[in-house]
Amino acid sequence: MTTAKQVVVVGGGVIGVSAATHLRRDGADVVLVTEGELADGASGRSLAWLNSAGSRSAAYHALRLAGIDRYRTLFAADPSRDWLRFDGGLHWATESTVEARHRAEVAHGYESHLLTPDEVAVREPGIAAAAVTGPAVHNPGEGWVSLPHLIEHLAAEFTGRGGRIVTGAGRAHVVVENGAATGVTTKNGERFAADAVVLACGAATSAVVAELGVSIPDASPLAMLVLTEPAGQRVNSVLNTPRVALRPNPGGTLALDHSWYEDRITETADGECSIDESVVKELVAEAAALLSEDVALTAASWKLGRKPIPGDGEPVFGELTEVPGCFVGFTHSGATLGLIAGELLSYEIRTGARHPMLEPFRPDRFRP
Repeated sequence: MTTAKQVVVVGGGVIGVSAATHLRRDGADVVLVTEGELADGASGRSLAWLNSAGSRSAAYHALRLAGIDRYRTLFAADPSRDWLRFDGGLHWATESTVEARHRAEVAHGYESHLLTPDEVAVREPGIAAAAVTGPAVHNPGEGWVSLPHLIEHLAAEFTGRGGRIVTGAGRAHVVVENGAATGVTTKNGERFAADAVVLACGAATSAVVAELGVSIPDASPLAMLVLTEPAGQRVNSVLNTPRVALRPNPGGTLALDHSWYEDRITETADGECSIDESVVKELVAEAAALLSEDVALTAASWKLGRKPIPGDGEPVFGELTEVPGCFVGFTHSGATLGLIAGELLSYEIRTGARHPMLEPFRPDRFRP
């Protein structure tokens, strides 16, 4: 690996903007190129729950904890921000599932408590006790972030430091010369030269690297995020329940998602997605049923698209062996890993050294 002074970042989501900002902090000359607008892809429709809940590999758990740590540093700089909070998380499902999850979390030192429905109601008065059908896991160290607000915050720093953002560029393609990445071209033919390229294209990453003869399997499902009108009732925790996941959102609104309606989302050949409004109303009704007060909860907007998930479920970070100078950032946990991923990718690009925390997540693992 060689150090880079000029870098082009492709992707206007949290990983792309984070990488661009960290690179600029480190002194690189950076251009960020995005197909449409900032945060108009998966980052604009993510529940953005900051966590390392459940069971996962030790390496993935450590990376997620480092990600949460960077958010805590950002939170400490200004605890008054309404788009980044650490008020804990609550999860309930079947009793056996909840208890297994709790055991797994305790086993790797993740703060986890089993609560009865009555204890949940005390911890989170905004929840109707009757909605909690059994024991719940409480993770007091978890939080949430509104990624569009975070991206706006990082983009302001990036441009303030002299970075350049090119929106509406259309699909970008990596330029390869003498076997190495030397920049990107955009749909309108504009070329941006670079010593290194970062691909942070979300669910499109597999298709972009396929043009380079590289295979990174993709398992990105269709997904939806619903934002409600102001709810008139405060819920502080992130809730993960059998029929709806819910978190607070700036302006007194709520963000909602789940997976039970995935097969009811349709997608056209050009990637346009749609869903019957009755499904949106059903999801909102599930959320309203969780609340302790009789609230007329209504949807203000909803967004649909692919949720980025690599084929084996694990993150993909680092330089492509087949195309030196081309780096990839592709992960399901884009919110939790957003800040740390940008930091570690910047470290590798600027120093030429491989960071040990990224070793288990190299794109090379998919090579035959």
